Amino acid sequence: MAPLAFAAAGVSALTVTDTLPVPARLGRVSARLSALTGWHRAAAAMALGGLATLALPPVDLLPVLLLAFPGLIWLLDGVETKKGAFAVGWFFGFGHHLLGLYWISAALFTDIERFWWALPLSAAGLPILLAMFSGGATLSFHLLRRRGFGAGLARALLFAACWCLWEWLRGHVFTGFPWNLIGYGWVGVLPVLQSVSLFGIYGLTLVTVLVASLPAALPDRATTPLRAWAGVAAGLALLAALGGWGAWRMAGAVDEPVPGVRLRLVQAAIDQRLKWAPGERVQNFQSHLALSAEPPADPAALPPTVIIWPETAVPFFIEDDARVRQAMASVTPPGGLLITGAPRTTVGEDGERRYYNGMVAVDGSGAAVASYDKFHLVPFGEYMPLRQWLPVGAIAGNGAEFSAGPGPRTLHLGAQAPGLPPFSPLICYESIFPAAVVDTADRPRWLLNLTNDAWYGRTAGPHQHFAINRVRAVEEGLPLVRVANTGISGVVDSYGRVRHLLGLGERGFIDTTLPKAPDGVTAYARMGDWIFVIGLLGCFLVALASRYHR
Repeated sequence: MAPLAFAAAGVSALTVTDTLPVPARLGRVSARLSALTGWHRAAAAMALGGLATLALPPVDLLPVLLLAFPGLIWLLDGVETKKGAFAVGWFFGFGHHLLGLYWISAALFTDIERFWWALPLSAAGLPILLAMFSGGATLSFHLLRRRGFGAGLARALLFAACWCLWEWLRGHVFTGFPWNLIGYGWVGVLPVLQSVSLFGIYGLTLVTVLVASLPAALPDRATTPLRAWAGVAAGLALLAALGGWGAWRMAGAVDEPVPGVRLRLVQAAIDQRLKWAPGERVQNFQSHLALSAEPPADPAALPPTVIIWPETAVPFFIEDDARVRQAMASVTPPGGLLITGAPRTTVGEDGERRYYNGMVAVDGSGAAVASYDKFHLVPFGEYMPLRQWLPVGAIAGNGAEFSAGPGPRTLHLGAQAPGLPPFSPLICYESIFPAAVVDTADRPRWLLNLTNDAWYGRTAGPHQHFAINRVRAVEEGLPLVRVANTGISGVVDSYGRVRHLLGLGERGFIDTTLPKAPDGVTAYARMGDWIFVIGLLGCFLVALASRYHR
Protein backbone atom coordinates (compact mmCIF):
# COMPACT_ATOMS: atom_id res chain seq x y z
CA MET A 1 0.00 0.00 0.00
CA ALA A 2 1.55 3.28 -1.11
CA PRO A 3 2.18 6.28 1.18
CA LEU A 4 -0.76 8.12 -0.41
CA ALA A 5 -3.05 5.24 0.50
CA PHE A 6 -1.62 5.37 4.02
CA ALA A 7 -2.48 9.07 4.13
CA ALA A 8 -5.93 8.67 2.67
CA ALA A 9 -6.88 6.06 5.25
CA GLY A 10 -5.96 8.41 8.06
CA VAL A 11 -7.35 11.66 6.64
CA SER A 12 -10.69 10.11 5.71
CA ALA A 13 -11.19 9.04 9.32
CA LEU A 14 -10.18 12.39 10.84
CA THR A 15 -12.55 15.07 9.52
CA VAL A 16 -12.34 18.62 10.88
CA THR A 17 -15.48 20.63 11.43
CA ASP A 18 -15.81 24.43 11.31
CA THR A 19 -17.29 24.64 14.79
CA LEU A 20 -14.76 22.62 16.79
CA PRO A 21 -11.05 23.34 17.28
CA VAL A 22 -10.21 19.62 17.08
CA PRO A 23 -11.74 16.67 15.19
CA ALA A 24 -14.86 16.04 17.25
CA ARG A 25 -15.23 12.35 16.49
CA LEU A 26 -11.56 11.66 17.23
CA GLY A 27 -11.79 13.67 20.43
CA ARG A 28 -14.62 11.51 21.68
CA VAL A 29 -12.70 8.33 20.88
CA SER A 30 -9.57 9.51 22.67
CA ALA A 31 -11.59 10.63 25.70
CA ARG A 32 -13.35 7.26 25.95
CA LEU A 33 -10.12 5.30 25.62
CA SER A 34 -8.29 7.37 28.21
CA ALA A 35 -11.23 6.95 30.63
CA LEU A 36 -11.14 3.16 30.49
CA THR A 37 -10.02 1.28 33.59
CA GLY A 38 -9.59 -2.28 34.76
CA TRP A 39 -10.37 -5.11 32.39
CA HIS A 40 -11.95 -2.70 29.90
CA ARG A 41 -8.58 -1.00 29.47
CA ALA A 42 -6.79 -4.37 29.21
CA ALA A 43 -9.27 -5.64 26.61
CA ALA A 44 -8.93 -2.47 24.56
CA ALA A 45 -5.14 -2.72 24.65
CA MET A 46 -5.25 -6.36 23.52
CA ALA A 47 -7.65 -5.49 20.70
CA LEU A 48 -5.41 -2.66 19.52
CA GLY A 49 -2.38 -4.95 19.63
CA GLY A 50 -4.19 -7.55 17.56
CA LEU A 51 -5.26 -4.82 15.14
CA ALA A 52 -1.63 -3.77 14.65
CA THR A 53 -0.82 -7.33 13.58
CA LEU A 54 -3.02 -6.87 10.51
CA ALA A 55 -0.49 -4.36 9.19
CA LEU A 56 2.04 -7.16 8.75
CA PRO A 57 2.34 -9.95 6.17
CA PRO A 58 0.39 -11.74 4.92
CA VAL A 59 -2.51 -9.27 5.52
CA ASP A 60 -0.52 -6.04 4.86
CA LEU A 61 -3.20 -3.56 6.02
CA LEU A 62 -0.83 -0.75 6.94
CA PRO A 63 -3.51 1.91 7.59
CA VAL A 64 -4.67 0.06 10.72
CA LEU A 65 -1.56 1.44 12.44
CA LEU A 66 -3.20 4.89 12.30
CA LEU A 67 -5.77 3.46 14.70
CA ALA A 68 -3.63 1.08 16.75
CA PHE A 69 -0.84 3.37 17.91
CA PRO A 70 -2.89 6.53 18.56
CA GLY A 71 -5.32 4.30 20.44
CA LEU A 72 -2.47 2.94 22.55
CA ILE A 73 -1.26 6.46 23.32
CA TRP A 74 -4.76 7.56 24.35
CA LEU A 75 -5.04 4.57 26.66
CA LEU A 76 -1.77 5.66 28.26
CA ASP A 77 -3.13 9.19 28.70
CA GLY A 78 -5.53 7.82 31.31
CA VAL A 79 -2.90 5.87 33.25
CA GLU A 80 -1.75 7.21 36.61
CA THR A 81 0.65 4.53 37.85
CA LYS A 82 3.78 2.81 36.60
CA LYS A 83 2.11 -0.55 37.01
CA GLY A 84 -0.80 0.61 34.89
CA ALA A 85 1.50 1.95 32.17
CA PHE A 86 3.38 -1.33 31.96
CA ALA A 87 0.11 -3.29 31.93
CA VAL A 88 -1.30 -1.32 28.98
CA GLY A 89 1.81 -2.03 26.90
CA TRP A 90 1.92 -5.64 28.04
CA PHE A 91 -1.69 -6.33 27.02
CA PHE A 92 -1.10 -4.56 23.69
CA GLY A 93 1.97 -6.74 23.07
CA PHE A 94 0.20 -9.89 24.20
CA GLY A 95 -2.65 -9.32 21.75
CA HIS A 96 -0.16 -8.42 19.02
CA HIS A 97 1.99 -11.54 19.41
CA LEU A 98 -0.88 -13.89 20.23
CA LEU A 99 -2.37 -13.19 16.81
CA GLY A 100 0.90 -12.70 14.94
CA LEU A 101 2.65 -15.85 16.19
CA TYR A 102 -0.24 -18.31 16.52
CA TRP A 103 1.38 -20.47 13.85
CA ILE A 104 4.30 -21.50 16.08
CA SER A 105 2.04 -23.93 17.91
CA ALA A 106 1.44 -25.80 14.64
CA ALA A 107 4.95 -27.27 14.94
CA LEU A 108 3.94 -29.25 18.02
CA PHE A 109 1.17 -31.10 16.21
CA THR A 110 3.76 -33.01 14.18
CA ASP A 111 4.32 -35.04 17.38
CA ILE A 112 1.60 -33.88 19.74
CA GLU A 113 1.74 -37.06 21.86
CA ARG A 114 5.26 -36.18 22.94
CA PHE A 115 5.04 -32.39 23.05
CA TRP A 116 1.47 -31.75 24.22
CA TRP A 117 2.84 -30.16 27.36
CA ALA A 118 4.52 -27.41 25.32
CA LEU A 119 1.34 -26.34 23.52
CA PRO A 120 0.25 -23.72 26.09
CA LEU A 121 3.86 -22.52 26.36
CA SER A 122 4.10 -21.88 22.62
CA ALA A 123 0.56 -20.52 22.20
CA ALA A 124 0.56 -18.18 25.19
CA GLY A 125 3.97 -18.44 26.85
CA LEU A 126 5.93 -16.80 24.03
CA PRO A 127 3.46 -13.90 23.67
CA ILE A 128 3.59 -13.46 27.45
CA LEU A 129 7.39 -13.11 27.33
CA LEU A 130 7.52 -10.93 24.23
CA ALA A 131 4.86 -8.62 25.66
CA MET A 132 7.35 -7.70 28.39
CA PHE A 133 9.20 -5.61 25.80
CA SER A 134 6.14 -3.61 24.75
CA GLY A 135 5.34 -3.21 28.45
CA GLY A 136 8.83 -1.81 28.95
CA ALA A 137 8.27 0.60 26.07
CA THR A 138 5.03 2.02 27.47
CA LEU A 139 6.47 2.21 30.98
CA SER A 140 9.46 4.19 29.67
CA PHE A 141 7.11 6.49 27.76
CA HIS A 142 4.95 7.00 30.85
CA LEU A 143 7.90 7.81 33.12
CA LEU A 144 9.34 10.36 30.71
CA ARG A 145 5.93 11.94 30.12
CA ARG A 146 5.43 12.36 33.88
CA ARG A 147 8.63 14.38 33.94
CA GLY A 148 7.24 16.75 31.35
CA PHE A 149 9.06 15.42 28.30
CA GLY A 150 7.37 14.82 24.95
CA ALA A 151 5.07 17.83 24.98
CA GLY A 152 2.78 18.45 22.01
CA LEU A 153 3.81 16.82 18.78
CA ALA A 154 7.00 15.63 20.45
CA ARG A 155 4.84 13.05 22.20
CA ALA A 156 4.84 10.99 18.98
CA LEU A 157 8.63 11.25 18.78
CA LEU A 158 8.98 10.11 22.38
CA PHE A 159 6.56 7.22 21.92
CA ALA A 160 8.21 6.02 18.69
CA ALA A 161 11.66 6.21 20.28
CA CYS A 162 10.58 4.25 23.37
CA TRP A 163 8.78 1.65 21.28
CA CYS A 164 11.68 1.10 18.87
CA LEU A 165 14.32 1.02 21.60
CA TRP A 166 12.48 -1.90 23.19
CA GLU A 167 11.90 -3.53 19.82
CA TRP A 168 15.66 -3.41 19.24
CA LEU A 169 16.14 -5.02 22.65
CA ARG A 170 13.63 -7.72 21.72
CA GLY A 171 15.77 -8.48 18.70
CA HIS A 172 18.96 -8.88 20.76
CA VAL A 173 18.28 -9.91 24.37
CA PHE A 174 18.51 -13.66 25.14
CA THR A 175 19.69 -14.38 21.55
CA GLY A 176 16.87 -12.17 20.21
CA PHE A 177 13.62 -12.69 18.36
CA PRO A 178 13.16 -9.80 15.87
CA TRP A 179 10.09 -11.30 14.19
CA ASN A 180 7.15 -9.15 13.04
CA LEU A 181 8.81 -5.78 13.49
CA ILE A 182 6.34 -3.09 12.41
CA GLY A 183 8.52 -2.07 9.45
CA TYR A 184 7.86 -5.42 7.76
CA GLY A 185 4.44 -4.05 6.83
CA TRP A 186 6.12 -2.24 3.92
CA VAL A 187 7.30 -5.43 2.15
CA GLY A 188 4.52 -5.01 -0.40
CA VAL A 189 5.49 -1.38 -1.06
CA LEU A 190 8.91 -1.72 -2.67
CA PRO A 191 9.67 2.02 -3.13
CA VAL A 192 9.33 2.66 0.62
CA LEU A 193 11.04 -0.64 1.45
CA GLN A 194 14.20 0.56 -0.30
CA SER A 195 14.87 2.76 2.73
CA VAL A 196 16.05 -0.30 4.67
CA SER A 197 19.17 -0.14 2.46
CA LEU A 198 19.90 3.09 4.38
CA PHE A 199 18.85 2.41 7.97
CA GLY A 200 17.61 -1.18 8.13
CA ILE A 201 14.34 -2.64 9.31
CA TYR A 202 14.65 -1.03 12.75
CA GLY A 203 14.96 2.38 11.09
CA LEU A 204 11.90 1.76 8.94
CA THR A 205 10.04 0.60 12.05
CA LEU A 206 10.97 3.88 13.76
CA VAL A 207 9.67 5.95 10.85
CA THR A 208 6.47 3.90 10.61
CA VAL A 209 5.63 4.06 14.32
CA LEU A 210 6.38 7.79 14.36
CA VAL A 211 4.09 8.57 11.42
CA ALA A 212 1.36 6.27 12.73
CA SER A 213 1.52 7.97 16.16
CA LEU A 214 1.22 11.56 14.93
CA PRO A 215 -2.61 11.53 14.66
CA ALA A 216 -2.69 11.09 18.44
CA ALA A 217 -1.97 14.84 18.67
CA LEU A 218 -5.11 15.87 16.73
CA PRO A 219 -7.49 15.86 19.73
CA ASP A 220 -4.78 17.09 22.12
CA ARG A 221 -5.77 20.52 23.38
CA ALA A 222 -2.14 21.22 24.27
CA THR A 223 -1.44 21.40 20.54
CA THR A 224 -3.18 23.73 18.14
CA PRO A 225 -5.13 22.05 15.32
CA LEU A 226 -2.91 23.72 12.74
CA ARG A 227 0.26 22.34 14.31
CA ALA A 228 -1.28 18.92 14.77
CA TRP A 229 -2.33 18.70 11.12
CA ALA A 230 1.05 20.09 10.06
CA GLY A 231 2.72 17.27 12.02
CA VAL A 232 0.58 14.63 10.34
CA ALA A 233 1.31 16.17 6.94
CA ALA A 234 5.03 16.25 7.67
CA GLY A 235 4.99 12.57 8.60
CA LEU A 236 3.18 11.63 5.41
CA ALA A 237 5.59 13.81 3.44
CA LEU A 238 8.47 11.86 5.00
CA LEU A 239 6.95 8.60 3.79
CA ALA A 240 6.37 10.10 0.36
CA ALA A 241 9.99 11.28 0.22
CA LEU A 242 11.25 7.82 1.14
CA GLY A 243 8.96 6.32 -1.50
CA GLY A 244 10.20 8.79 -4.11
CA TRP A 245 13.83 8.06 -3.30
CA GLY A 246 13.10 4.34 -3.40
CA ALA A 247 11.41 4.63 -6.81
CA TRP A 248 14.48 6.49 -8.10
CA ARG A 249 16.75 3.78 -6.66
CA MET A 250 14.74 1.04 -8.33
CA ALA A 251 14.77 2.90 -11.66
CA GLY A 252 18.51 2.26 -11.76
CA ALA A 253 18.18 -1.37 -10.76
CA VAL A 254 20.50 -3.96 -12.25
CA ASP A 255 18.61 -6.62 -14.23
CA GLU A 256 21.52 -8.73 -15.40
CA PRO A 257 21.93 -12.43 -14.57
CA VAL A 258 25.23 -13.93 -13.50
CA PRO A 259 26.63 -15.41 -16.73
CA GLY A 260 26.99 -19.17 -16.95
CA VAL A 261 25.03 -19.95 -13.78
CA ARG A 262 21.70 -21.81 -13.81
CA LEU A 263 20.08 -22.87 -10.56
CA ARG A 264 17.48 -25.54 -9.91
CA LEU A 265 15.57 -25.04 -6.65
CA VAL A 266 13.90 -28.27 -5.56
CA GLN A 267 10.75 -28.19 -3.44
CA ALA A 268 9.61 -31.75 -2.72
CA ALA A 269 6.71 -30.69 -0.42
CA ILE A 270 7.19 -33.48 2.14
CA ASP A 271 4.84 -33.46 5.12
CA GLN A 272 6.74 -32.90 8.35
CA ARG A 273 5.13 -35.92 10.00
CA LEU A 274 6.64 -38.12 7.28
CA LYS A 275 9.96 -36.37 6.91
CA TRP A 276 11.84 -38.34 9.57
CA ALA A 277 9.64 -41.45 9.68
CA PRO A 278 11.96 -44.50 9.43
CA GLY A 279 9.95 -46.06 6.62
CA GLU A 280 9.79 -42.81 4.61
CA ARG A 281 13.35 -41.46 4.70
CA VAL A 282 14.61 -43.32 1.63
CA GLN A 283 11.50 -42.40 -0.35
CA ASN A 284 11.85 -38.74 0.65
CA PHE A 285 15.47 -38.77 -0.48
CA GLN A 286 14.45 -40.37 -3.77
CA SER A 287 11.81 -37.67 -4.29
CA HIS A 288 14.54 -35.05 -4.28
CA LEU A 289 16.65 -37.15 -6.64
CA ALA A 290 13.73 -37.55 -9.05
CA LEU A 291 12.93 -33.83 -9.16
CA SER A 292 16.62 -33.04 -9.67
CA ALA A 293 16.85 -35.44 -12.62
CA GLU A 294 13.86 -34.08 -14.52
CA PRO A 295 14.59 -32.21 -17.76
CA PRO A 296 14.00 -28.42 -17.81
CA ALA A 297 10.36 -27.45 -18.21
CA ASP A 298 11.42 -25.29 -21.15
CA PRO A 299 13.14 -27.54 -23.75
CA ALA A 300 15.05 -24.52 -25.05
CA ALA A 301 16.42 -23.62 -21.63
CA LEU A 302 19.95 -24.46 -20.60
CA PRO A 303 20.30 -27.24 -18.01
CA PRO A 304 21.09 -26.29 -14.42
CA THR A 305 24.67 -25.97 -13.23
CA VAL A 306 23.82 -26.01 -9.51
CA ILE A 307 20.98 -27.93 -7.84
CA ILE A 308 19.81 -26.77 -4.41
CA TRP A 309 17.74 -28.74 -1.90
CA PRO A 310 16.16 -27.32 1.30
CA GLU A 311 17.07 -27.60 4.97
CA THR A 312 17.59 -31.23 6.15
CA ALA A 313 16.46 -32.52 2.76
CA VAL A 314 18.86 -35.44 3.23
CA PRO A 315 17.95 -37.35 6.40
CA PHE A 316 21.35 -39.06 6.58
CA PHE A 317 24.87 -38.07 7.54
CA ILE A 318 26.14 -37.39 4.02
CA GLU A 319 29.83 -37.19 4.84
CA ASP A 320 29.77 -40.63 6.47
CA ASP A 321 27.75 -42.39 3.76
CA ALA A 322 29.41 -42.88 0.36
CA ARG A 323 26.28 -44.48 -1.10
CA VAL A 324 24.22 -41.36 -0.38
CA ARG A 325 26.88 -39.13 -1.91
CA GLN A 326 27.05 -41.29 -5.03
CA ALA A 327 23.28 -41.16 -5.41
CA MET A 328 23.49 -37.38 -5.18
CA ALA A 329 26.36 -37.34 -7.66
CA SER A 330 24.19 -39.20 -10.16
CA VAL A 331 21.94 -36.12 -10.51
CA THR A 332 24.62 -33.47 -10.00
CA PRO A 333 25.20 -31.45 -13.20
CA PRO A 334 28.53 -32.18 -14.94
CA GLY A 335 31.07 -29.72 -13.63
CA GLY A 336 28.50 -28.43 -11.15
CA LEU A 337 27.26 -28.94 -7.60
CA LEU A 338 24.37 -30.19 -5.53
CA ILE A 339 23.89 -28.12 -2.37
CA THR A 340 21.61 -29.49 0.33
CA GLY A 341 20.65 -29.11 3.93
CA ALA A 342 21.60 -32.15 6.02
CA PRO A 343 22.50 -33.07 9.59
CA ARG A 344 26.19 -33.23 10.35
CA THR A 345 28.09 -34.87 13.18
CA THR A 346 31.60 -34.56 14.55
CA VAL A 347 33.52 -35.80 17.58
CA GLY A 348 35.09 -33.02 19.60
CA GLU A 349 38.48 -32.99 21.31
CA ASP A 350 36.72 -34.06 24.50
CA GLY A 351 35.48 -37.19 22.74
CA GLU A 352 31.87 -36.06 22.84
CA ARG A 353 29.79 -36.41 19.68
CA ARG A 354 28.12 -33.22 18.48
CA TYR A 355 25.33 -32.74 15.99
CA TYR A 356 24.78 -29.80 13.66
CA ASN A 357 22.00 -28.54 11.45
CA GLY A 358 24.18 -28.16 8.40
CA MET A 359 24.59 -27.67 4.69
CA VAL A 360 26.79 -29.81 2.44
CA ALA A 361 27.87 -29.31 -1.17
CA VAL A 362 28.56 -32.43 -3.25
CA ASP A 363 30.26 -32.45 -6.68
CA GLY A 364 29.82 -34.82 -9.60
CA SER A 365 32.30 -37.33 -8.21
CA GLY A 366 30.35 -37.69 -4.97
CA ALA A 367 32.86 -35.75 -2.89
CA ALA A 368 31.65 -33.40 -0.16
CA VAL A 369 33.52 -30.26 -1.16
CA ALA A 370 32.15 -27.77 1.39
CA SER A 371 30.00 -27.62 4.50
CA TYR A 372 28.38 -25.07 6.79
CA ASP A 373 26.80 -25.37 10.23
CA LYS A 374 23.92 -23.28 11.49
CA PHE A 375 25.12 -20.91 14.21
CA HIS A 376 21.91 -19.18 15.35
CA LEU A 377 19.83 -22.02 16.75
CA VAL A 378 16.14 -21.94 17.64
CA PRO A 379 15.62 -22.05 21.43
CA PHE A 380 13.57 -25.10 22.47
CA GLY A 381 13.37 -26.19 18.83
CA GLU A 382 17.06 -27.04 18.29
CA TYR A 383 18.41 -26.78 21.81
CA MET A 384 16.91 -26.54 25.30
CA PRO A 385 18.08 -23.38 27.11
CA LEU A 386 16.44 -24.51 30.38
CA ARG A 387 17.57 -28.12 30.34
CA GLN A 388 18.15 -28.21 34.12
CA TRP A 389 14.42 -27.62 34.62
CA LEU A 390 13.05 -29.25 31.46
CA PRO A 391 14.32 -32.84 31.20
CA VAL A 392 13.24 -33.26 27.55
CA GLY A 393 15.02 -33.02 24.23
CA ALA A 394 14.73 -30.34 21.58
CA ILE A 395 11.64 -30.51 19.38
CA ALA A 396 13.27 -30.27 15.93
CA GLY A 397 16.05 -32.75 16.70
CA ASN A 398 13.77 -35.64 17.65
CA GLY A 399 15.04 -35.32 21.20
CA ALA A 400 18.68 -34.65 20.30
CA GLU A 401 20.19 -31.19 20.54
CA PHE A 402 22.17 -29.36 17.90
CA SER A 403 25.42 -27.51 18.53
CA ALA A 404 26.06 -24.08 17.07
CA GLY A 405 28.41 -23.42 14.18
CA PRO A 406 31.10 -20.71 14.21
CA GLY A 407 29.06 -17.87 12.69
CA PRO A 408 28.34 -16.25 9.31
CA ARG A 409 30.58 -17.58 6.55
CA THR A 410 31.13 -16.94 2.88
CA LEU A 411 31.53 -20.05 0.75
CA HIS A 412 33.68 -19.81 -2.39
CA LEU A 413 32.67 -22.65 -4.69
CA GLY A 414 33.52 -21.11 -8.04
CA ALA A 415 36.28 -23.67 -8.57
CA GLN A 416 33.77 -26.53 -8.28
CA ALA A 417 30.97 -24.73 -10.17
CA PRO A 418 32.57 -22.27 -12.61
CA GLY A 419 31.01 -18.82 -12.49
CA LEU A 420 29.19 -19.36 -9.19
CA PRO A 421 29.74 -16.22 -7.07
CA PRO A 422 30.62 -16.57 -3.37
CA PHE A 423 27.55 -16.77 -1.15
CA SER A 424 26.47 -16.62 2.47
CA PRO A 425 24.45 -19.68 3.58
CA LEU A 426 21.61 -19.05 6.01
CA ILE A 427 19.68 -21.96 7.47
CA CYS A 428 16.06 -21.17 8.30
CA TYR A 429 15.90 -18.96 11.42
CA GLU A 430 19.25 -17.30 10.70
CA SER A 431 17.74 -15.05 8.05
CA ILE A 432 15.60 -13.10 10.55
CA PHE A 433 18.51 -11.27 12.17
CA PRO A 434 19.40 -7.90 10.61
CA ALA A 435 23.11 -7.13 10.20
CA ALA A 436 24.00 -10.73 11.07
CA VAL A 437 23.66 -12.55 7.77
CA VAL A 438 27.07 -12.01 6.14
CA ASP A 439 30.73 -12.19 7.03
CA THR A 440 31.67 -8.52 6.71
CA ALA A 441 35.35 -9.40 6.34
CA ASP A 442 34.60 -11.63 3.34
CA ARG A 443 31.50 -10.16 1.77
CA PRO A 444 29.46 -12.52 -0.47
CA ARG A 445 27.67 -11.75 -3.73
CA TRP A 446 24.38 -13.46 -2.86
CA LEU A 447 22.46 -15.02 0.04
CA LEU A 448 21.21 -18.62 0.17
CA ASN A 449 18.46 -19.48 2.63
CA LEU A 450 17.69 -23.18 3.12
CA THR A 451 14.62 -23.73 5.26
CA ASN A 452 11.92 -26.17 6.28
CA ASP A 453 8.69 -24.37 7.11
CA ALA A 454 6.71 -27.62 6.86
CA TRP A 455 6.46 -27.48 10.66
CA TYR A 456 3.93 -24.66 10.33
CA GLY A 457 1.67 -25.94 7.57
CA ARG A 458 -0.48 -23.51 5.64
CA THR A 459 -0.33 -20.72 8.21
CA ALA A 460 0.93 -17.15 8.21
CA GLY A 461 4.40 -18.25 9.37
CA PRO A 462 5.92 -19.18 5.99
CA HIS A 463 4.57 -15.98 4.44
CA GLN A 464 6.09 -13.88 7.20
CA HIS A 465 9.40 -15.73 6.89
CA PHE A 466 9.55 -15.13 3.13
CA ALA A 467 8.80 -11.43 3.65
CA ILE A 468 11.63 -11.19 6.18
CA ASN A 469 13.99 -12.74 3.62
CA ARG A 470 13.04 -10.08 1.09
CA VAL A 471 14.00 -7.36 3.55
CA ARG A 472 17.42 -8.95 4.15
CA ALA A 473 18.06 -8.79 0.40
CA VAL A 474 17.31 -5.05 0.27
CA GLU A 475 19.28 -4.26 3.44
CA GLU A 476 22.39 -5.99 2.18
CA GLY A 477 21.92 -5.07 -1.48
CA LEU A 478 22.33 -8.73 -2.43
CA PRO A 479 20.09 -11.17 -4.31
CA LEU A 480 18.63 -13.95 -2.18
CA VAL A 481 17.72 -17.50 -3.15
CA ARG A 482 15.34 -19.35 -0.86
CA VAL A 483 14.72 -23.10 -1.02
CA ALA A 484 12.03 -24.48 1.29
CA ASN A 485 10.76 -28.01 1.81
CA THR A 486 7.09 -27.11 1.40
CA GLY A 487 7.46 -23.49 0.32
CA ILE A 488 7.76 -20.66 -0.11
CA SER A 489 10.78 -21.07 -2.44
CA GLY A 490 11.92 -18.32 -4.75
CA VAL A 491 14.47 -15.89 -6.07
CA VAL A 492 14.56 -12.29 -4.83
CA ASP A 493 16.81 -9.66 -6.36
CA SER A 494 18.74 -7.08 -4.37
CA TYR A 495 15.81 -4.65 -4.53
CA GLY A 496 13.35 -7.09 -2.97
CA ARG A 497 11.60 -7.96 -6.22
CA VAL A 498 10.43 -11.56 -6.47
CA ARG A 499 11.80 -12.98 -9.72
CA HIS A 500 10.55 -16.55 -9.34
CA LEU A 501 8.22 -18.20 -6.83
CA LEU A 502 7.02 -21.69 -5.95
CA GLY A 503 4.09 -21.34 -3.59
CA LEU A 504 3.28 -22.91 -0.26
CA GLY A 505 2.55 -26.64 -0.52
CA GLU A 506 3.49 -26.94 -4.20
CA ARG A 507 5.72 -29.77 -5.38
CA GLY A 508 8.18 -29.05 -8.16
CA PHE A 509 11.28 -27.08 -9.00
CA ILE A 510 12.37 -23.69 -10.30
CA ASP A 511 14.99 -23.41 -13.02
CA THR A 512 16.38 -19.92 -12.89
CA THR A 513 19.31 -17.65 -13.46
CA LEU A 514 20.98 -15.94 -10.51
CA PRO A 515 20.42 -12.14 -10.39
CA LYS A 516 23.64 -10.18 -10.47
CA ALA A 517 24.40 -8.10 -7.38
CA PRO A 518 24.88 -4.37 -8.06
CA ASP A 519 28.27 -2.83 -7.50
CA GLY A 520 28.90 -1.10 -4.21
CA VAL A 521 27.67 -1.68 -0.69
CA THR A 522 24.49 -0.30 0.86
CA ALA A 523 24.72 2.18 3.71
CA TYR A 524 23.13 -0.37 6.01
CA ALA A 525 25.59 -3.09 5.03
CA ARG A 526 28.40 -0.66 5.77
CA MET A 527 27.11 0.84 9.02
CA GLY A 528 24.60 -1.64 10.39
CA ASP A 529 22.19 -0.20 12.96
CA TRP A 530 24.22 2.95 13.62
CA ILE A 531 22.03 5.16 11.41
CA PHE A 532 18.99 3.82 13.25
CA VAL A 533 20.68 4.54 16.59
CA ILE A 534 21.40 8.12 15.52
CA GLY A 535 17.76 8.57 14.49
CA LEU A 536 16.59 7.03 17.75
CA LEU A 537 18.77 9.39 19.78
CA GLY A 538 17.53 12.31 17.70
CA CYS A 539 13.92 11.45 18.52
CA PHE A 540 14.73 11.23 22.22
CA LEU A 541 16.63 14.53 22.20
CA VAL A 542 13.84 16.43 20.44
CA ALA A 543 11.25 14.91 22.78
CA LEU A 544 13.32 15.78 25.84
CA ALA A 545 13.99 19.30 24.58
CA SER A 546 10.25 19.89 24.19
CA ARG A 547 10.00 20.25 27.96
CA TYR A 548 11.90 23.54 27.73
CA HIS A 549 10.30 24.91 24.54
CA ARG A 550 6.59 24.87 25.14
